[in-house]
Amino acid sequence: MPALFLENTKELENSLGYAFKNKKFLSDALTHKSFHHEHSDRTYNYNERLEFLGDSVLGLIIAEILFRHEGLFTEADMSKMKSYLVKESVLFEMASKLALGRYLRLGKGEESTGGRQKKSVLSNALEALVGAIFLDSNYGETRDVVLNLFHEKIPYIISRKEAYDFKSELQEKSQSLFGTLPEYRIVKQEGEEHKKTFTAEVYINKELYGNGTGKSKKEAQMAAAKEALGRLERL
Repeated sequence: MPALFLENTKELENSLGYAFKNKKFLSDALTHKSFHHEHSDRTYNYNERLEFLGDSVLGLIIAEILFRHEGLFTEADMSKMKSYLVKESVLFEMASKLALGRYLRLGKGEESTGGRQKKSVLSNALEALVGAIFLDSNYGETRDVVLNLFHEKIPYIISRKEAYDFKSELQEKSQSLFGTLPEYRIVKQEGEEHKKTFTAEVYINKELYGNGTGKSKKEAQMAAAKEALGRLERL
């Protein structure tokens, strides 16, 4: 393995709080398939297999942390928080804090299309990194690294358990599935000025997907988004 590569990754290891014993695991985690395809004579592996492993290891660690929390969350609460914490945008945020894009080995084509800043590339690389740490050490050490990475995000999500951001999740799913944003409409206001109740509806491609009520417009929209997500899951 080139000495230059090892020198360049020292800062990443410092940020992780973990030094690899077998640098090949680190190298594989940071190698995108585009680089492997262009340099098959120099690389035997790329990070997709490690990504598969890291996805499972990360999910288990997050699930265990939520399970052991003193809040004794319900299965539904833990499922929602875990889904949020391991979604692409959050992993991209963690990868960006590590400046992970700087260390990736990319092919010329991927490099030219901005691969170092792509959400999918960076989030996948972070999962691969977790998988690599797990293979290089053990569950406990990997858990420590994950806790260090998510030391702000996990408490934040736990503190907002009741205010789970259904609107953001619906927006992501709507864009992914239909290529459009959901549209919210406040269809009813009832009660006295200081005790109003709002009713909201949410439409995707002009089709009603959910409705909800709340003490504010935002709360009503959040309830509508939650119902819409439930409908999408059933579909």
